[in-house]
Amino acid sequence: MFEKFRPLADRVLVKRLEGEEKTAGGIFIPEAAKEKAQTGKIIAVGCGRKDTAGNCIPMDVKVDDIIYFGKYAGTETDRNHLIIREDEILGVVER
Repeated sequence: MFEKFRPLADRVLVKRLEGEEKTAGGIFIPEAAKEKAQTGKIIAVGCGRKDTAGNCIPMDVKVDDIIYFGKYAGTETDRNHLIIREDEILGVVER
């Protein structure tokens, strides 16, 4: 569905990364009790937002970055993907 998707302005397309299947104590978490992951991998990036003079401000994130975002950030497109603005991204996970 998103093979040829290009976000506009300062938006990014994110694929959620799956959460833990079990707790630290070894107890498996049922599917119904899991919360949605707040980490994801960036699939597509827009060109950036424009300043008051009309100049494009480049994005700080890039495709394949692993990011952390707020619980209610963005717009869900399906179960695993969402579109969020760059300012809703809380941080980039460094490897």
